[in-house]
Amino acid sequence: MKFKFDHNNINVLDLERSVNFYKEALGFQEVKRHHSSDGSFILAFLKGSEAEHMIELTWLRDRKEPYNLGDNEIHMAVKTDDFNGAYKKHKDMGCICYENKEMGLYFIADPDGYWTEMLPVK
Repeated sequence: MKFKFDHNNINVLDLERSVNFYKEALGFQEVKRHHSSDGSFILAFLKGSEAEHMIELTWLRDRKEPYNLGDNEIHMAVKTDDFNGAYKKHKDMGCICYENKEMGLYFIADPDGYWTEMLPVK
């Protein structure tokens, strides 16, 4: 038996804002979208050019209040071949939420407060 990751899901309040964030911040592209037959939810799947693994953004029509992310210890991690360029871009975007220079990494936060760890390719 073999297993591999396919996707992770996060729920978002404003689907287009979140899709645009992941496009701008990480270069992810939307690869498919599903609209429920009753209009109650939309799923958007995005991935990076070098990855098979996707992130699924779920928008729920009736959700109006922000999601409770708890202590926000759960996060995604992304590697980049241009760590310094990515850092500058994210600094300019104002989305860096935590830095650990000793470990050589930082985190960005999306519009809903989800964190993505940024790592250099080594």
